[in-house]
Amino acid sequence: MKSYTQYLWFNTKNRQEFVNITRQVEAAVSESGIKEGFCLVNAMHITASVFINDDEPGLHSDFSNWLEKFIPYGKDRYQHNLSGEDNGDAHLKRTIMGREVVVAITRGKLDFGPWERIFYGEFDGKRKKRVLIKIIGE
Repeated sequence: MKSYTQYLWFNTKNRQEFVNITRQVEAAVSESGIKEGFCLVNAMHITASVFINDDEPGLHSDFSNWLEKFIPYGKDRYQHNLSGEDNGDAHLKRTIMGREVVVAITRGKLDFGPWERIFYGEFDGKRKKRVLIKIIGE
């Protein structure tokens, strides 16, 4: 069995953003040379997410509005912020949206269902963060 590791780096302009990273993950799969296996994509920060869904702007707006409705930003809202942070909401948003995804690799390609794409979700942006791509297989 072979393995391949790559990191993606992000420094978003906004506090909350969704970035389609499908092409970068597909490129890593191609570079790995692995034809059959699995690809793990993991947000390596506790205020960021990786998830799979449709690449449709209205849906992304729905995600943002829904998250802000139920987990609004606010310096005085969360016990975590008493530690001097202001990102208690970002931790909760990450928990809802997910830490990582695993996608099967079949014949050297990500084996997606219709419309599925991989996204990096940032909830406490404007600083450098990374995403792990780990590919294992034959």
